[in-house]
Amino acid sequence: MAASGVKTPVTSQAYLEGSQVNQTKSLISELCRLFYNLGWVSGTGGSITAKVHDDSVPKSNQIIIMSPSGVQKERMVEEDMYVLSSSGDILFSPLPKPYPHKPPKCSDCAPLFMKAYDKRNAGAVIHSHGMESCLVTMMDPLAKEFRITHMEMIKGIQGHGYYDELVVPIIENTAHERELTESLAKAIEAYPKTTAVLVRNHGVYIWGDSWISAKTQAECYHYLFQAAIKLHQLGLDWSTPSHGPIRSSQALVGGQTTNTSLKRCVVLDIEGTTTPISFVTDVLFPYARDNVRRHLEETYDTGATQEDIELLRSQVQEDLQHGVVDAVPIPYDEDGRHHVIAALVANVEGMIKSDRKITSLKQLQGHIWRTGFEKNELKGVVFDDVPGSLEKWHASGIKVYIYSSGSRLAQRLLFGYSNFGDLRKYLSGFFDTTVGNKKETKSYVEISESLGVHKPSEILFITDIFQEAVAAKAAGLEVVISVRPGNGPLPENHGFKTIKSFSEI
Repeated sequence: MAASGVKTPVTSQAYLEGSQVNQTKSLISELCRLFYNLGWVSGTGGSITAKVHDDSVPKSNQIIIMSPSGVQKERMVEEDMYVLSSSGDILFSPLPKPYPHKPPKCSDCAPLFMKAYDKRNAGAVIHSHGMESCLVTMMDPLAKEFRITHMEMIKGIQGHGYYDELVVPIIENTAHERELTESLAKAIEAYPKTTAVLVRNHGVYIWGDSWISAKTQAECYHYLFQAAIKLHQLGLDWSTPSHGPIRSSQALVGGQTTNTSLKRCVVLDIEGTTTPISFVTDVLFPYARDNVRRHLEETYDTGATQEDIELLRSQVQEDLQHGVVDAVPIPYDEDGRHHVIAALVANVEGMIKSDRKITSLKQLQGHIWRTGFEKNELKGVVFDDVPGSLEKWHASGIKVYIYSSGSRLAQRLLFGYSNFGDLRKYLSGFFDTTVGNKKETKSYVEISESLGVHKPSEILFITDIFQEAVAAKAAGLEVVISVRPGNGPLPENHGFKTIKSFSEI
């Protein structure tokens, strides 16, 4: 350890005048000339900063080179650069130049650059005033995000692939650059995957692990911004996988309001969306568990129950092969009916306890619940805002469908025997797990094709489950997450619109 009062190596005069520092200064001068020719730093606007790479120094302790403010970026030389410590203190300032040059001043972007260094451990940051980065924020004045997908250049953005949706937060401009610091910091925290923040009517901040990463991503971002602008001019939708024509009914990208008059179909989840989760977990599931033996004994010889038994037997055989806990072999009739029923009850109880979303269980539960509803032992429960919204959508010509892990029979029973009467007259159809797992994109592709819409984005899907929302969005559907009392927590910065009531739609 250095003795008290002795400068650390990275802040010593010898180090500050060394080749590594000078090479970084020269690099920034070169990049500024390049970016000037690209239109990113014209009119003295924009700025660049990079850390002095040194394998012997942790990145968090590396010193910083930063371009000055208010100068002709294409004419800068090494001697014009500022040198800062890793904490942002100025270690070296350039000497003044004669008139008409202005007195030297460190970049107004300095506090914003430091946020990228501190919060993302960046190796370099670029602030561009490129026209495309400005115009792309104006296409929707209310958008809080820029979104684009299925473009080859997305692969050049850290952590993204061709099929991914690129999301860049947009913050509002201020009169002075430094006043953007807090909002930029909040955007960085709110979007952990992003490597850029757009500033409306202003430009963009882009960072990377190194100057090469920052430069590469800056080129890709500007390409994508320009592509979105040109697609917009052509009347094409940059935010959907197909990039087809923008329909006059399409909601604005990144807006916070979902207008169902712009949709042809609404697909609803049940648990946590139309119906309290507690109704399913505290009423329906216990009823099925407590009555499975009675149901099997009373209906054993019917064709429906025999079909249920065969489905369960097939599922249990698969479970046994995969070592599923609580799976019990189901004997055949020659071993005695009571043995068959006992094994069925044991398996069903285990499946319910594990909350398994499998067709065999859901079909049997639906049959058990049908008996309960028909005997008035059960009554479906929906949130108070649901009936009015269903009626409104139906009256406006929007088709409403249900997609739940519960069987289609169970869905019809819940809405047919609801606390608001028979709501099935407002519903156009029902989908269950026979169409596919609710957390798989192909299931929503299948639903889109079944509904015959021109494009998946004409469908609004509402669910309380984040993984389902991700899968539906990947299929091109518009997605809103339902936040109801009793619902499970969502991941931080999940990126989806949320509602607490259908009345918000």
